[in-house]
Amino acid sequence: MIEVKNLKKSFNNSTVLENINFYVNKGETVSLIGPSGSGKSTLLRCIIDLENFDEGEIYIKNKNLKDKNFKNDLLLKMGMVFQNFNLFPHMTVKENIVKTLKLVKKMSEIDANNKAKEVLELVGLYEKRGSFPNELSGGQKQRVAIARALALEPDILLFDEPTSALDPELVKEVLDIIKKLKQEKNITMLIVSHEMKFVKEISDKVIVLDNSKILEIGSSQKIFENPSSTRVKEFLNNI
Repeated sequence: MIEVKNLKKSFNNSTVLENINFYVNKGETVSLIGPSGSGKSTLLRCIIDLENFDEGEIYIKNKNLKDKNFKNDLLLKMGMVFQNFNLFPHMTVKENIVKTLKLVKKMSEIDANNKAKEVLELVGLYEKRGSFPNELSGGQKQRVAIARALALEPDILLFDEPTSALDPELVKEVLDIIKKLKQEKNITMLIVSHEMKFVKEISDKVIVLDNSKILEIGSSQKIFENPSSTRVKEFLNNI
């Protein structure tokens, strides 16, 4: 579903990502972990075309993201959930989803409303459909953001630190929704997170970045219980 080859990205002559190579299979949940500033979020933004990259290639469903013939179709197959929700403050919960569906997927009002009802029920927030974002908790806002991404029926969902802006007691409700997606939907997920217990539990594969490079890739069990890299061991022991 995703293949990254020899990716390099720099900001102002400072290398943020270098020689990044990995793949994500259909239906896999893959987590990106590592110290702050190691390039995890930038990597997600490159994959969903919010950042240009200097060298290398990104393939989505075996098609090159740089190929203009496929680019728009490929981007429609991906959704991204940001750490700061990115909801429209002047729209209700339902309007946030319906408006997006009408703009992006050109859905009719009836179909968009039906889809909004479906995804809000999935995240347990249909009763909040008439509320505005400022009337919701942080956890509820993030669940609405997840519902909005799901409404577009992506094959791939990217999560950029989905709980980092939340109070500790609200983290669990968002992580539970992501677990529910893994159990009930065949969506490929790539997650940047600092919630290590969650990462260990949910991930089919874990990628560890540090200092702009991949240190190690392996199963969740391998990375957390028997990492090959001394640096990875140090990182996991210090969190």
